[in-house]
Amino acid sequence: MNQPIYKRVLLKLGGETLAGPQGFGIDPQRADEVAAKVLEVRNQGIEVAIVIGAGNLWRGREGILRGMERATADYMGMLATVMNSMALMDALERGGTVTRVMSAVEMRAVAEPYIRRRAMRHLEKERVVILGGGTGNPYFSTDTAAALRAMEIGANILIKATKVDGVYDSDPQKDPNAKRFRRLTYIEALNRRLQVMDSTAISLCMDNALPILVLNMWQEGALTDAVSGREIGTMISSQA
Repeated sequence: MNQPIYKRVLLKLGGETLAGPQGFGIDPQRADEVAAKVLEVRNQGIEVAIVIGAGNLWRGREGILRGMERATADYMGMLATVMNSMALMDALERGGTVTRVMSAVEMRAVAEPYIRRRAMRHLEKERVVILGGGTGNPYFSTDTAAALRAMEIGANILIKATKVDGVYDSDPQKDPNAKRFRRLTYIEALNRRLQVMDSTAISLCMDNALPILVLNMWQEGALTDAVSGREIGTMISSQA
């Protein structure tokens, strides 16, 4: 196994990662599978922080379409990310890794309040840190929360783990001729509107030169290959 090239990574997971075959809710077996992937990275000596979405529990967009106020829908999503964070924490700790959940929305009975220096201290002590509650503010996605937290904690890279093996010029599930990009610049990702992450998240990474790697986390060895510097998925950075 190659030596890792990153000291600290932020892993962005979609909420659907924890859903079972039905595509909704939290499947404990699926959480165990995700935890096993995270532990493979952690066991290489890499400090791991995680931001997870809430799409398996709540789709704010659907609430808004039915007349719900945007801020209310977003706050509900933030609460749902903490539920996902707790499920993943449980799976990680059963796997033998000390884990902390920190939330941008205070709920001290279930999670520590997010404090940047405390989060970094947990990482230095070899704990996995799951950062729930989004940014703590409505109108910001969990992708943007991931970009923000990655910069705050000094992560070397933001890894967006999906069910697709990179970024394509069209939907590979609908277009058999879809082309996968090996590398993209931030500007190309924004101009092409590839929807890999929202424009706020990509712009934030661009302004702070934080590379983004998009990969299929269910591909065998994908995460460990990624942190070892092997070419996998799609790298988005300042240079194509």
